[in-house]
Amino acid sequence: MRKILAWAAIGIVAMISGFQPVCAGLLGMPMGLQSAIQRIKFEAPALPPFAYTQFCVRYAEECRKRTMFRGGPVKLTAERWDQLNDVNKAVNKDIVPERNELGLAGETWLISPDRGDCNDYAVTKRHQLLAQGWPARALLLSEVVTNSGEHHLVLVVRSKGGDLVLDNLTPQIKPWSRAPYRWVRIQMPDHNKLWATIGSRHV
Repeated sequence: MRKILAWAAIGIVAMISGFQPVCAGLLGMPMGLQSAIQRIKFEAPALPPFAYTQFCVRYAEECRKRTMFRGGPVKLTAERWDQLNDVNKAVNKDIVPERNELGLAGETWLISPDRGDCNDYAVTKRHQLLAQGWPARALLLSEVVTNSGEHHLVLVVRSKGGDLVLDNLTPQIKPWSRAPYRWVRIQMPDHNKLWATIGSRHV
C-alpha cells in the first residue's frame, strides 16, 4: 500500500512540475486554481465595431479567412508563453499612449504606430503574433467596458488552459475571469470578420 501511495505522489509531483513553465507566468497562480482560468462563452452574433470594418479595408491581409487545419484553442507551451510576454511588453513599450478625444469619429486602428490608443495596441499585438506563426483562431480582438464606462479593446488569446487577456493598461497577462471589465463582443474563432456577444462569467 505504501508503495502505491509513493508512486501516486511521484506521479502528482511530475504532473504539477510539467505545468510549471507556463503557470509561473500566470500571476503566480498554481495550476490547481482552475476557477481563475475560464473560457469565454460565445453567444449571439453581433455586428463588428465600425472601426474594425475600416481596419479590414486598410489591412485586408489581417482580416482574411484563414484555412483551419486544427480547430480549437492552442497548447500554451513554455515557448509560446514567452512569445506572449515578449510581444505584450514590447508593444506596450513601443507605442506611446495617446488618448482619442474624438470618440468614434477619431477611431483609426493602426498597426505599429508611434503613438496610439488601446485599439492600436491590440491589433499590433495580434499582427506580431500572427507573424510568429500563431493561428488566427486563437487571437481574438474583444471590446470591453472599463469601470469608468469607457469602451476599450484588448486581445484575447485562446489556450487549452483557458482564455488570456493581453492589455495595454497592465503589463501582466491575465486570465479572462480576472480582467476587471464588462465584456461586450468578440471575434469568432472560425471567421474573424464575424463577431459575437459574450456570456456572463462566474468566478
